[in-house]
Amino acid sequence: MHPGPHGGRGSAPWGAGPWGGPRGEAPARVRMLEALAAGPLSVSALGAAIGVDQPRASRLVQQGVERGWLSREADPDDARRTRIVLTDEGRRLGRGVRGDRREALRGAMAALTPEEQAEFARLLAKVTANWR
Repeated sequence: MHPGPHGGRGSAPWGAGPWGGPRGEAPARVRMLEALAAGPLSVSALGAAIGVDQPRASRLVQQGVERGWLSREADPDDARRTRIVLTDEGRRLGRGVRGDRREALRGAMAALTPEEQAEFARLLAKVTANWR
């Protein structure tokens, strides 16, 4: 279990704590951990996956390496290239973020009646089916 950024378990992972940094950086860090959970990526591929340019992706990777969440390894297909991989700490932190999100969603959904939950699910499915 990881502590939330404000000291308590279950706090949103934005702003202070392990996420810190300039406004807007924390969501990019979360997206970075989620993208790398699927497997190693180059810095360029990581940037494309999380919607940031290559210089920002490089900064996020460097910060992740400094915090012990990420490591760099040689690409087995091209030794001139480097792949970014999650460390055990990065995987643990990513799992914690997903758990925090599930808990937040459960809390929000609990405010709805069963009928409202069904309607919400129906509308969400409709939006998802038409997402471009």
